[in-house]
Amino acid sequence: MSQESTNKGWQVTMAGLGINLALGVLYAWSIFKGAIKASIEKGGEGAFTWSLSSINDPYAICCLVFAFAMIVAGKCQDKIGPARTALIGGLLVGSGFTLMSFSNSYAAWVMGFGVLSGAGFGFGYAAATPPALKWFSSTKTGVIAGTVVAGFGLAPVYIAPLSSWLIGAYGIPKSMLFLGIGFTALVCVLSFLLVNPPQGYVPAEPAKDDSKPAAKAVHNATVAEMMRSPKFYLLWVNFFIGAGAGLMVIGSVAGLAKKSMGPMAFVAVAIMAIGNASGRVVAGVLSDKIGRKATLSIMLGFQALLMFAAIPIVGSGSAALLVVAATFIGFNYGSNLCLFPSFAKDYWGFKNYGLNYGTLFTAWGVGGLVMGRVSEMLNAQPGGLNKSFILAGTLCATGTILTFFLREKKAVEVKAPVMVAEPIAVAVED
Repeated sequence: MSQESTNKGWQVTMAGLGINLALGVLYAWSIFKGAIKASIEKGGEGAFTWSLSSINDPYAICCLVFAFAMIVAGKCQDKIGPARTALIGGLLVGSGFTLMSFSNSYAAWVMGFGVLSGAGFGFGYAAATPPALKWFSSTKTGVIAGTVVAGFGLAPVYIAPLSSWLIGAYGIPKSMLFLGIGFTALVCVLSFLLVNPPQGYVPAEPAKDDSKPAAKAVHNATVAEMMRSPKFYLLWVNFFIGAGAGLMVIGSVAGLAKKSMGPMAFVAVAIMAIGNASGRVVAGVLSDKIGRKATLSIMLGFQALLMFAAIPIVGSGSAALLVVAATFIGFNYGSNLCLFPSFAKDYWGFKNYGLNYGTLFTAWGVGGLVMGRVSEMLNAQPGGLNKSFILAGTLCATGTILTFFLREKKAVEVKAPVMVAEPIAVAVED
């Protein structure tokens, strides 16, 4: 029983990682954005005819739809299981990219990338992490969550150069079709490997330390109960800040890098993605060791310093410094995508995890939309880029202070895996 369950757990974890590696095309938007801008400026037959101020709209809408689709997807994950939920996600992403391959109109891209693909990202993402966490002890929550979501952050390492090559060789329409077919096939195949443990299964926990006070089981909260908790709003605001600041830079990094790196700007996107993925894993391991609250405080504080440091770095025109700064900004941003699902599991249990985390995840989408739009508005003004970084840095510093009002959770420790009639909650409050 124990060996079989462990093997199944890693199967689910790797399947979730693979799904997120495909769905992480979201973070390669700056490559698509650059190609669209070049097409608008070049003009001619078949060129994009959007206004330059609207280029980022599909990405901003995608972030918002992604976030709110997580609520529906989370409910689906809880009710119909992760495999079917991920399958729906793969089909939605495929339909979105297919639509973009047939039209370069603004409406088609808003619908294709913004709405259909955004919803598909939400369904696939919502289905990947919950089943993996259920196979492992509470002491591995951070590292397992970090491993699964690392795929989403790491995806641009291959998607950025692949997209750049496809667009250069085949043009934007055919590239969208090829990417859509590939992502749909991969997500749909891997979705069948996402399975929940048998009802009542409880994984092995480390031996109990008798010197510590006895722990009591956490209540498996409903979404209504969760939203009555002050912790929910503290987490929501911090998620909004951490995600918004990171997405502001991720969506623009290729454009910033192009000034100093030219056609090799995709390298900055790929290297930033390594930082993004690394942040998810490192934050997961660290949070299992020193606690979620302490890890979040460190990451937000570090992000605040980097946002202020980015002002002279971008102004210097140094490609090397820009890549280093973008990598660490991506690292800190990535930590959010590991820490907040872990917080949701720790505080509110597993029974309604999909819906609860989906509701919390709306902060990610709202943060991406608001910070993206505000940044575009500021950038249109003299010295606007500096103002964007100052705003992001100030918000991250504020978020660092807010983390001190959070309380930690500790794991209930069980000596060996058992089968019981009802699931046992695994997180408790100090």
